[in-house]
Amino acid sequence: MSEKAVAVMEKELPPTPRTYQASERSIADYPEVYFRDGLCPRVVSPTIPEVQTGDGLERTYEGLETKPNGYDPPTLVVNDEKTMPLHSTSKRRRLGLAFLAIGVLVALAVGLGAGLGSRRSNSSQPNTSTDVPLLELFNSTTPLPRSDVKPKDWRGRSIYQIITDRFSPSNSTMPCDVAKQQYCGGTWQGIINRLDYIQNIGFTAIWISPVTAQIEENTAEGEAYHGYWQQNIYALNPHFGTIGDLQALATALHARNMSLMVDVVVNHFGWAGDGNNVNYSKMYPFDDRKYYHPYCKITDEDYLSNQTAVEQCWLGDDVVSLPDIDTSSTFVRQTYDQWISSLVSVFGIDGLRIDTVKHVEKSFWSNFRSAAEVYTLGEVFDGDVAYTCPYQEQLDGVLNYPLYYPLIRAFQDANGNTTSLGDALITIQDSCRDPTLLATFSENHDIPRFLSQRNDMNAQMNVIVFTILAGGIPIIYQGQEQGFSGGNDPANREALWTSGYSTKSPLYMLIASVNQVRNHEVFSSLEYLAAPTSVIYTDNHHIALRKGNIVSLYSNEGSNGTLANVTLTNTGFQKNQPTIEILTCRNSTTDANGNLRVPVQDGLPQVGSSPF
Repeated sequence: MSEKAVAVMEKELPPTPRTYQASERSIADYPEVYFRDGLCPRVVSPTIPEVQTGDGLERTYEGLETKPNGYDPPTLVVNDEKTMPLHSTSKRRRLGLAFLAIGVLVALAVGLGAGLGSRRSNSSQPNTSTDVPLLELFNSTTPLPRSDVKPKDWRGRSIYQIITDRFSPSNSTMPCDVAKQQYCGGTWQGIINRLDYIQNIGFTAIWISPVTAQIEENTAEGEAYHGYWQQNIYALNPHFGTIGDLQALATALHARNMSLMVDVVVNHFGWAGDGNNVNYSKMYPFDDRKYYHPYCKITDEDYLSNQTAVEQCWLGDDVVSLPDIDTSSTFVRQTYDQWISSLVSVFGIDGLRIDTVKHVEKSFWSNFRSAAEVYTLGEVFDGDVAYTCPYQEQLDGVLNYPLYYPLIRAFQDANGNTTSLGDALITIQDSCRDPTLLATFSENHDIPRFLSQRNDMNAQMNVIVFTILAGGIPIIYQGQEQGFSGGNDPANREALWTSGYSTKSPLYMLIASVNQVRNHEVFSSLEYLAAPTSVIYTDNHHIALRKGNIVSLYSNEGSNGTLANVTLTNTGFQKNQPTIEILTCRNSTTDANGNLRVPVQDGLPQVGSSPF
């Protein structure tokens, strides 16, 4: 990708509005596409004309407004200025809870002073249970103002996934051997220090690792740096920081009009040993065997035919077992509902990513979601649409594994099946309750990075652009923007500081461009978020999509691809209409039928739109 086509995110983006009225939104509230060398026109939206919207104008998907009769979207104008206007942060958030409850709980008498201030980056000195804040202190902490980001608002977000321990430490020269699977020093304060890096690439939300206190043992499988071996849901992981640090992270994000998604685990706790010898008194607040399912291991066959075993038997192994919570228990359900409500309130959380959702009975999730009162994104680690989509009846969205698998297969080599990818996209849109609330991804901490499967940067560019523009809520995993190539866990959990946080890497620049194009559509179009993604072209090597005003063309040929001229129909463009290819700033014009001829060189992706 040419360095001449880099889009830079504005410092502040407004939350997705429910109404579009001139009195509330003006030219300064809209993001822009701004190319540093000026070859492409900068995108500026004029003031939105007053449009009355209401309950009678709802879209098919809850919370998205219908285009009122007789309303034409505003014409976008080109502004040749090269300086980005400054504007004040829009007022965000909320009537808050002043305190969770006055005088309900009192701080523990022993060890709490040390707990408040304790933060440790040296994993060789484990904390005792009295070194971290427990239930009473947690509940007596003054909460942040409660989030006003509704689940529907996440449709317009673009998420950057962070492994907290591997993103930014206090000392950027700290070594990190991923094979050892130990803490490397990343903290919540480290994330705060690098928010410019995240926002300037166009992201409007981050997803961070679980925040709860973990097992402290250094096992044969390493330490709990990832956050999925918790032992106390009412204590924070002291490796990452303090209560004040996590609240400061939320506050810093909200000051930028960005959102905070926190990973949470409900299905299990962690134990450094086999499942027959668990000391349940170490767990909090579920400190008795009666709160857990009897020990049994999930087998591969269970995943094929025994959903009861998937939900009631245990994950883990004999080195680190994962005691499986009996989530059918009334006490467990009530405790979890109270906990998640407090967690969201105390730390100003805007959304939740929920781990191992398919290992908990579906009936658990509805009340949990209601108690959280924020967007809930479930991990249902399965590529079967018929298995995965029903979980959206209980949660707002799920990770789109049914799209992930055909996406990777389509681009793993030049013979990948692009037609099957298009079919999968259509099937998901037809099957899931609300595909606009699914999360689209191509890498995460549980799967091998794409470049470990195909070492071709141009193919990776196609995968990334598809991830952002195919529909749903895009998620990019830390390090993807730097071309990291780790394989299976733990190799795919690299320390980001080894990259130097380069903002000149080709993939960082690509993501900045494509995120900005999407952000522009999100904030300037009444239609974009609700528009379905149409597959308008496929052949042996290419697939083209249309969503709203954006047409994108992808190739699986990679960097050895020859020049191909692809003619796209059903683009939505008018006849003889000027268009612009965003990544190269190439101008084109449709033919007399509105068709668009697109040259594809070296297997690079193409992103086209009408001039802004």
